[in-house]
Amino acid sequence: MKKIALATLSLICFAATTYAQMPAKVNTVVEAEDNFNKLVARKGIKNAFLAVADVDGIVFKPKVVKITDFYSSVEKQPGTLQWQPKFARISYNGDLAFSAGPYVYLNGKNEDDKVYGDYVSIWRADPDGKLKLLIDLGIQHPEAEKEAPIDFKEPDANKKPVINKDPFNGKLVILNTDKSFNQSLTLSSLGAYKEFLSPEGRYYFPGFEPITGTDQVLKFLNNEAITISAENISGGRSTSNDLAYTYGRARIKKGNVVSNYNYVRIWELDASHKWNILLEVFSSIEN
Repeated sequence: MKKIALATLSLICFAATTYAQMPAKVNTVVEAEDNFNKLVARKGIKNAFLAVADVDGIVFKPKVVKITDFYSSVEKQPGTLQWQPKFARISYNGDLAFSAGPYVYLNGKNEDDKVYGDYVSIWRADPDGKLKLLIDLGIQHPEAEKEAPIDFKEPDANKKPVINKDPFNGKLVILNTDKSFNQSLTLSSLGAYKEFLSPEGRYYFPGFEPITGTDQVLKFLNNEAITISAENISGGRSTSNDLAYTYGRARIKKGNVVSNYNYVRIWELDASHKWNILLEVFSSIEN
């Protein structure tokens, strides 16, 4: 009986260990977005944001402000808001994720009142493992001519994560990487993106539909005569050391016009253990 009990216990421990090593599913963040969308339709924009906000969750209005502080201080927001995740990733251990996609905001009954754009949301798992909204921002642009393709990628099950046992040092590494990119921007915007942008990286700039791929992003920067200077505010990364985010302020010269923006970058670790920008979004700061 003792042998049977020990064998059973060993099997349970093995199963638990195997389960713990399984990567998170990207559909977890897609479902979180879908549930958030339904919550907005049912309870309104203000109450929905308050319901899903992370304790440290932020929005840009235009300065960085906590989601709970902002939505607690505003009246019920009019209009309807709908969006659809099209691009999503989640860290191996599921503690950090993001999704992005098109949204439509209608403040009135007339079709002419519709506002189109793309959102970017970063989610973080709370102590109970439930994803909560950590960062939310977006851009406006004309109605898209064609529907965006779906790009949901699972974490690589063959890559066992290198668990980050020092959260402070882990955060410091990604902040320094972000600062290095900002320094490179001051020397050459094109050169910086060549070095730091993932081949499948996406670029979100107000007034334009999202741009995908290094070549297309470089072409856009060159055609629009864009130069950038930026300053980091903060960031963080997953404990499985495969997904990270940073945010800050940017001053962008587009032709002869200089404007201020907030930026958010999402970073992923490549096979050579180099951090690359998977997504960058700029949100205009109103004067």
